[in-house]
Order: sequence, then structure tokens, then C-alpha cells
Amino acid sequence: MTGFLCRLAARSGSLRRCGAVVLWDQAHRPPSRLTPRGGAPLLSGGGAPLPGRSGAHSRTQHSEAAGPIEVDLKRLQGADDGIVEVLMCRHKARNALGHLFVSQMRELVSSLSDDSSVRVVIFRSLVPSVFCAGADLKERALMDNSESDLFVHSLRSLMTQIAMLPMPTVAAMDGVALGGGLELALACDLRTAAHSAQMGLIETTRGLLPGAGGSQRLPRTVGITLAKELIFTGRQVRGQTALEMGLVNRSVEQNQTGDAAYREALCLAREILPQAPIAVRLAKEAMNRGIQVDISSAMAIERMCYARVIPTRDRQEGMAAFIEKRPPQYTGE
Repeated sequence: MTGFLCRLAARSGSLRRCGAVVLWDQAHRPPSRLTPRGGAPLLSGGGAPLPGRSGAHSRTQHSEAAGPIEVDLKRLQGADDGIVEVLMCRHKARNALGHLFVSQMRELVSSLSDDSSVRVVIFRSLVPSVFCAGADLKERALMDNSESDLFVHSLRSLMTQIAMLPMPTVAAMDGVALGGGLELALACDLRTAAHSAQMGLIETTRGLLPGAGGSQRLPRTVGITLAKELIFTGRQVRGQTALEMGLVNRSVEQNQTGDAAYREALCLAREILPQAPIAVRLAKEAMNRGIQVDISSAMAIERMCYARVIPTRDRQEGMAAFIEKRPPQYTGE
């Protein structure tokens, strides 16, 4: 494994920009916290600035020694405060899941886990027509059997880390999501897709099986019979078909800027944003834990989660707002 990492490090390029993202010096901030980096709005796939995003700030915690930025973080502000975007921007390799990409993704996801100010996370790509192309086969070709097994284990761990984020997560698929790319989307709570997006667990066409959680999450999403058909055949489907299968929550026509699924994901996030954040997080916990056990145990889980909501100020605010016939103002307390 050490030999592979050395060979990989030799291939790393110089520090580069991703969209209009500007890197700050790692030495000016502690490694475990996110620090703002400039206020310039990001560009969508290197094109025009995203409309209405002038209040958004990009943040990161990667050092110069870590190599080029392949995954970054953007916190929205103003009316969208509480929405965070995880930006995949490995342009040359179509967001393929390489060592650096996975390492940076893991670091950013970890930073979100205990951040109570984050209410919704959107996973999106800045690479046109691509969400995530799956495994980095060029890197994989350099690995022996042991190294390959360890790396796939790290991928599986990353997807579990994403699935365990306490706040709702949305994957915005505006393009290709194959193999590990679809597994990443399946690790999210909700998915939006452009009609033109292509997705599939294609591992059997490469002599493999889904190894980053896909063989378990797909059956839980679309049902065991359909999941077996999709995995056995390695079939790819487009957004509209994925919607009919229940694989995605919403599918929309692609627009001229190529970010229709992202815009739909943002609409979905904005529907979640006004709701009581503690209640939303505990509802996610109740469902995620309950689906794994029998119905009696699931009811006990629901009761425990409900008991944790009762003493919150948000619950009191919700009741007061109802009585006073006004919109609630939740603080997450």
C-alpha cells in the first residue's frame, strides 16, 4: 500500500482552482474546523456565475501539500443559510473516486457531522454532464489485490460516513452516476436527477460486484427483485426511468446551463430548511434505525426519538406559532 501511495503522490499535480474557489493557507486555521475562503461566487462547471448566489461563501480545510482540490465545500447565506453544498470538481477524471478525491471527501463530510448549524447538505458536481463516473480505473490498475481490497473498504466506509450524517442529504445528478458514483448518491437520503442523467451499478460488467454499499442500499431503495435485475445485468437507466423505479425522488428536464437537477435539489433543500432542525434530524434517525429492525423495536426507537424532541425550545415555538397563527421561527434549540 505504501508503494502505491508513493507512486500516486508522484503523479499529483500542482495546486489548482476549482471554479472560482480560492484556497486559504492551512497554517491560519486549526485542522478540525472549516474556515471561510473569500466571498466570490462559484462558477458552474467553469461557466457563468450561478444566479442569485452572491451571498454564498466557499470553505475548505485542505492544505497546499494535499494537492489539487477535488472536493470542496460551499455554505449558502442569506435566506439559504443552513444549506451546505459538497462540490465535486475533479474535472480531468470526471470525479472518479481516486485516493485524493476520497480523502478530501472524507475530511469534509467529517467536518459536517457535528455542525449543528448545517440543516441540509447537497452533493453536486461542477463537472459538466457528470455526477461521478465511479472508480478511478487508472489508479486501480496500479494496486495489487490487497491494496484494492483496502481501498474498496475505504470507499465503503466513506459511503457509510455520508449515510450517517445527522442532517438530510440530497444528491443532485445532472449527469453520469455509475458504479461508485451511484453508490455515493444512494448513501444520500434524497436524490434528484435530470431526465438525461445516466445511472447504474455496472460492476458486473467489469467482473466485480458493487462494493461500496450498493448491493445493500439499492435493494432497500427500489426493492430486492428490481435491484437484482439492475445489478445482475449492469443496466444503466436515465432520470425519468429512475423516477418510475423509485431510485430518485425527482426528475426534471435538463436546462441550458446543465444544472437542472441541482436547482431541483436546492428547491427540495429550501422546503426542508424552514422545518424544526432537531425534529428533522431525529426523524431521520428514527427512520434509519427503525428500518433495520422489526416493527416492535422500531416503535421503541420512535418513542425514544420523540422523547428527545419534547423538551426542545423548537417544539415550544412550534406550538406557540400554531396558536398565534404565525410562521414558526426555529433556532435548533
